[in-house]
Amino acid sequence: MAGKIKVITAKRAGFCFGVKRAIDMAFEVAKKSENVYTLGPIIHNPQVIAKLKSEGVRPIESIDSPKIKTLIVRTHGVPKEISEKLSRKKYEVIDTTCPFVKKAQKYAGLLKYEGYQVVIIGDRTHPEVEGLMSYAGPDVVVINSDDSLLKLKSRVGVVVQTTQPVSVLKKFVSYAVDHVKELKVFNTICNSTALRLKETKDIARGVDAVIVVGGKNSANTTQLANFCISISVPTYHIETASEIRNEWFVNVRKVGITAGASTPDWIIEEVTDRIRHIGGR
Repeated sequence: MAGKIKVITAKRAGFCFGVKRAIDMAFEVAKKSENVYTLGPIIHNPQVIAKLKSEGVRPIESIDSPKIKTLIVRTHGVPKEISEKLSRKKYEVIDTTCPFVKKAQKYAGLLKYEGYQVVIIGDRTHPEVEGLMSYAGPDVVVINSDDSLLKLKSRVGVVVQTTQPVSVLKKFVSYAVDHVKELKVFNTICNSTALRLKETKDIARGVDAVIVVGGKNSANTTQLANFCISISVPTYHIETASEIRNEWFVNVRKVGITAGASTPDWIIEEVTDRIRHIGGR
């Protein structure tokens, strides 16, 4: 490699408000309590989950385990029926559901109450969407393919998975105004998601390669990587600095670094240091 590589790191890379709040709460609980569990992984980042385990906070899949003294509800939220069961448990429950997810749940329930068929724009298998579905009623439709559009009724109310790009919402609304008689939309996309994607777009268009840092199971991190790939910039989605390869930077003058909302600062710093060790500045 000839010359130095200029490293440009997205200002909004890393923890969003909701994730930082949840992780801070989890580590605080770990200091004071024993037998602390999270209902599923608290966020989609294996390295953070491992760090929490080292502090005694472990994921668990059942709310009925006799081992539980304190249970943390993850940032993605839980289905309504699980929330109701937790309210009757004797152990301590710490709810770290992202406030933006809570708002989306509230709107899904409101639309159902007002008699709308609720449409959720998002990934049906994502835990946030699974939770939203429980508030939305039996005729809920999750839109993640054009096939789902065939199931729409005449009165439709919309909420969106908080980490979806706004372009997906716009595409659905454009279709729906021609096919349904009444449409009510709550744009529940987290502003942090939109700003992070815009910043990533701006960086990606001016560099020779992009490193996207975050969990491989993180929806918003994958979204960032997919965008960069779509504009034909060499893109590498990694979880840790150990995955970086020197050959990625041959003939690279500028490299951009962005990261998903569940990526901690210390991992981003390790990635930046690794690139600088290779030849960055």
